[in-house]
Amino acid sequence: MTEPASTALITNDIVVLGLIAATLGLVFWTESRETGFWKRFYTYVPALLLCYFIPGIYNSAGLIDGNASKLYNPVASRVLLPAALVLLTLTIDLKGVLRLGPKLLAMYAAASISVMLGAFAAFWIMGLVHPETVAGDTWGGMAALAGSWIGGGANMVAMKEVFNVDETTFGQFVVVDVGVGYVWMAVLIFLANRAQAIDARTGADTRAIEELKERLVSYQKQHQRIASLSDLMIIVGIALGAVGLSHAVASPIAAWFLANVSWAKTVSLHEPFVWVVVLSTFIGLGLSFTRLREYDGAGASKVGTLFLYFLIACIGMQMDIKALADKPWLFALGLIWIMVHIALLYLVGRLLRVPFFYFALGSQSNIGGPASAPVVASVFHPSLAPVGALLGALGYATGTVLAYIVGITLRAMAGAG
Repeated sequence: MTEPASTALITNDIVVLGLIAATLGLVFWTESRETGFWKRFYTYVPALLLCYFIPGIYNSAGLIDGNASKLYNPVASRVLLPAALVLLTLTIDLKGVLRLGPKLLAMYAAASISVMLGAFAAFWIMGLVHPETVAGDTWGGMAALAGSWIGGGANMVAMKEVFNVDETTFGQFVVVDVGVGYVWMAVLIFLANRAQAIDARTGADTRAIEELKERLVSYQKQHQRIASLSDLMIIVGIALGAVGLSHAVASPIAAWFLANVSWAKTVSLHEPFVWVVVLSTFIGLGLSFTRLREYDGAGASKVGTLFLYFLIACIGMQMDIKALADKPWLFALGLIWIMVHIALLYLVGRLLRVPFFYFALGSQSNIGGPASAPVVASVFHPSLAPVGALLGALGYATGTVLAYIVGITLRAMAGAG
């Protein structure tokens, strides 16, 4: 049976790619304006949201047909996603993270765990209050959001693929991600300006933060450089080489699990793409212990983020914008979720008597990831921005695994098998 011909105005994928690239370029050009209307506009509207929704408008208006396009699958999801994971985990300095002190790491771990527990609590509470909200594949959308709130955009997309989340459901949770997550970031920025008074009231010891500032300024000066053509070629070679290796190894591993492990289907270990995501993440993490990590100074994480934004736009062009208002109660679910996260993290912070900086960074490095955690960190001091990036990038390594656990647990709670 042949599929019906697309009725979209643009059906040539090369033209669609050009349109998407031009759209992303326009979004980032306007976002980079430092004065005038665009400066005020992006104070309230995140560029990330436009990268999702402008392609979605193209699709909803009939300009393109995202579901018929081959740009998302196989190009974006099977190539750009694992490439982004490799480059974003490549930048992690685990030794550096350990030197930040056990309390900061404890707050980061508590933030990740509280996001997981918040997902379970929100699903259960909303099931009592408004069961329709958690019906259908809501559990899959929550798994994707857990990927974002523990790791970042790449982990969110990875969970979408692993659990085969519908594009419209995914789009609805993108709105929850931005709407709830960015409001919380604004609250943290507001409170950061009052951190000194908060720390004085709680009796927190802030000496480690001052030592951290000096160490980070020195490291940043040592490694930053202007990227050469050779640097960029090596960065792309690392990313795509790792992607090729992951795909080559993933299918045999998935086949072995299907043939030899009885519960493989239960946790999706028989799916090759699950292994592509896992292998790409751990290849990048393994390379972070080598000198290749220094390529972040030449822009490895920026190239990874570039891949990620193309991926995000390709997801957006599959969304039906008109259907996003179907589940307004999802915002209530998101608020319950993040309130559980805040309450649990606050209790851990009081128990450990940590500075407010640790609380804010532990939360935002999970909820916001490496894109916005440096923003919150820099409010405390500009030299602390790399700490936010460091902890945020750590989420790329942990987010996939922890969000996967959230997904299979929510799936069981939903009775989806």
